[in-house]
Amino acid sequence: MQKNIRNVIVLGHQGSGKTSLVEALYSTASNKPKGSIEKGNTISDYMPEEKAKLSSIRMSVIRLEYNDYIFNLIDIPGNDDFIGEAIAAMNVVKGAILVIDAVNGIEVETIKHWNMLRKNNIPTIIYVNKMDKEGVHFENILNEIRDKLGKNAIPFCYPMGHNDGFDGFVNVVTLKARKYNGVTCEDAEIYDDKKIKVFELHNTMVEAVAQTSDELLDKFFNGEQLNDQEIKEGLRQGVLNGELIPVLVGSAIKNIGVHTTLNMFIDYLPSPSDLNPIVGKNEDGEEILRKTLDDEPFSAFVFKTMVDAYSGVSNIIKINSGVLNVGDEVYIPNLKKNVVINQLFTLVGNKQTPINCLTAGDIGVVNKVDGLETSMTLCNPKNKIIYSPIAFPTAVYYKSLITKSKNDDDKLGSVMSKIMLEDKSIELKRNIETNQLLIGSLGLGHLNYILERMKNSYKLEVLTGDYKVVYRETIRQKAIGNGRYIKQSGGSGFYGVVEMEFSPNDKNEFTEEVFGGAVPKNYFPAVEKGFYEACEKGLLAGFPVIGVKACLKDGKYHAVDSNELAFKMAAILAFKDAYMKCNPVILEPIIKIVVTVHSDDVGAILSDLNTRRAKIIGMDINSVKDQKITALVPESEIIEYVNDLKSITQGSGYFNREFYDYEVAPQYLQAKIIEQAKVNQ
Repeated sequence: MQKNIRNVIVLGHQGSGKTSLVEALYSTASNKPKGSIEKGNTISDYMPEEKAKLSSIRMSVIRLEYNDYIFNLIDIPGNDDFIGEAIAAMNVVKGAILVIDAVNGIEVETIKHWNMLRKNNIPTIIYVNKMDKEGVHFENILNEIRDKLGKNAIPFCYPMGHNDGFDGFVNVVTLKARKYNGVTCEDAEIYDDKKIKVFELHNTMVEAVAQTSDELLDKFFNGEQLNDQEIKEGLRQGVLNGELIPVLVGSAIKNIGVHTTLNMFIDYLPSPSDLNPIVGKNEDGEEILRKTLDDEPFSAFVFKTMVDAYSGVSNIIKINSGVLNVGDEVYIPNLKKNVVINQLFTLVGNKQTPINCLTAGDIGVVNKVDGLETSMTLCNPKNKIIYSPIAFPTAVYYKSLITKSKNDDDKLGSVMSKIMLEDKSIELKRNIETNQLLIGSLGLGHLNYILERMKNSYKLEVLTGDYKVVYRETIRQKAIGNGRYIKQSGGSGFYGVVEMEFSPNDKNEFTEEVFGGAVPKNYFPAVEKGFYEACEKGLLAGFPVIGVKACLKDGKYHAVDSNELAFKMAAILAFKDAYMKCNPVILEPIIKIVVTVHSDDVGAILSDLNTRRAKIIGMDINSVKDQKITALVPESEIIEYVNDLKSITQGSGYFNREFYDYEVAPQYLQAKIIEQAKVNQ
């Protein structure tokens, strides 16, 4: 059964026609009418947000059957803001078709997707779409593919047409032509003016196949013809090994090249049984392997969680090994519990069809399993294994969320938890210091989708606000502070007097050097508590104070009126007394960023980073034409950096970020921060 399964990721730059190709492939295999992006009735783009934008936002799985083969096509968004969908799919699927717009050629996302495919060693077919458009020259496109994607790109199909037109193609492998008759493609004769080129390509292909083995090479040099099966098998191995990149031509809208594409999936993309064993770990943390075969112990991996406002949570799984039947008890190591699988489904867009079992290599859906989500493993309870989680990109663009009504505050938390189940690139956190509820995303487009999803699916509208940078305060020199908290007016009073020394330190720390019992030891914890409480709000701008050592030097107490509260308050007063004498300064947060850009953009990026007060700490080649720039940048300078970076690099650059440290802010900036703090008070 494994040999009859093909799992294929469908990728391409936004607008390249990948969803139209999926629609054509499904229509051809199922003999059902095609949907239209413009009409909003495609099987892939079924979400309201996708219909409104006329583009994919979330991956969709489309199952189809063709010539006794099962195909699971995974349509991936072409927008970089949703790159996490591609990462998730590539974690489990090892066959791909990359769609290129014949008019626009190689675009930004084309290269990004290609680099991801190469990194994950995923055999890939290239489909050059929209060949029927005016002004298209295949040789120019092929040269661009070879220049930017790989010299080993080989036309498995060659376009036909008169006067630079396009009305069909020749299968270079089989030397059979297909001509468009206005409705579909039918067998035809190869045009005379194409024969020389096509036969030349075919012979080059055969010669390359012959070199894959000594037996075939001897046969070739002896003048014997390689049979069709030998040619096909040699080409297949070349594609699976990444040594060959098949290039197809067609028009998804007109169904040109669609049958051929389905057959190419069968002939040249891997079946589950072609895959290397999948690596996991047992309960002791030792590596173990699972082959994608039915007779292996069962294991599966969740690569996408979907939440419907009405029907609940669905998890898309890939069967890594063994067989999963309805009614089976399985173990979820991430949750450390056994569950019974009561329902199994296959997917065609948002349509779920019940199925009794899923075999090794297949893709399906399990519903209503509490706690199950993306990156979790399911396995045989007697043969436990856990697979590594998916490494999703982290948030780089932050805004505050504000509900239009206080009554919606509780609802917001519930809604966001559901959306975050679907998308692991989203971050939600509460900043206590600014009292902001912050949402982190991969960019403006990603954020807008989240807001639209809230509105359309959960009837919740929210406002966004600017992200507030949280600064810190510290001191630059040593000073003594005195604190007196004395209230004696009859009855129980308060009496606490302290003298404390405050000095710069690598962290907040309390010590004591009291002699002669001037302050009894039982009050030391109260003094310490007062110090740490005072550090919560500095006197420059009200930000937390860090990097201060407080030393209790001396003090006085009263046998009757002294108590813990008095000494805590005395410590706070001592801190305030000394603070301005300690030369306090504002510290700004420093973020470590790693920017990945094309080598041609390095100069512009370095120039831009210089205007942001960045310190370049490293440069490294990522691939042939990409470079990683590591820099330390004040957080205030990169709040909108994701948008600026896309503008500078025409969308090709991206970055990740992490907190690094705090550094003293420039004097001019300190003055602005302090002034703004006074306004906000």
